[in-house]
Amino acid sequence: MQGLYQIQITGYESDGVLKQFLSGEYIGNADIPYFKELLTNVDKEESSLWKLVEPFLDRPVREIDPVERAILLIGSYEMAHRLDIPFRVVIAEGIELAKEFGAAESYRYVNSILDALKSYRDSDN
Repeated sequence: MQGLYQIQITGYESDGVLKQFLSGEYIGNADIPYFKELLTNVDKEESSLWKLVEPFLDRPVREIDPVERAILLIGSYEMAHRLDIPFRVVIAEGIELAKEFGAAESYRYVNSILDALKSYRDSDN
């Protein structure tokens, strides 16, 4: 989430942000291959991911807080491409990220959007 946030704020390419995170102390105990997958693929597929999310938004994408945008991009990527991750886990992780990094009530917004994306996932299976 922090890498995607940084891409949005700075405009840096995902490769540069990836190198920065991997060379610094930012990565902690993260799953490095999954971190690379998310950062690279979400950045590449951002416009198609927003096409999935936009029908459920109550405002234009650019008016959404960058933290919430990053969380929604991760959640939409996982809903669309990581069917091995149960939708409940995707939603729960999004809520937790929003509680930790977002504004006071952003977790409610994230929850509503990711829950709506669940119906998209259900229609594809």
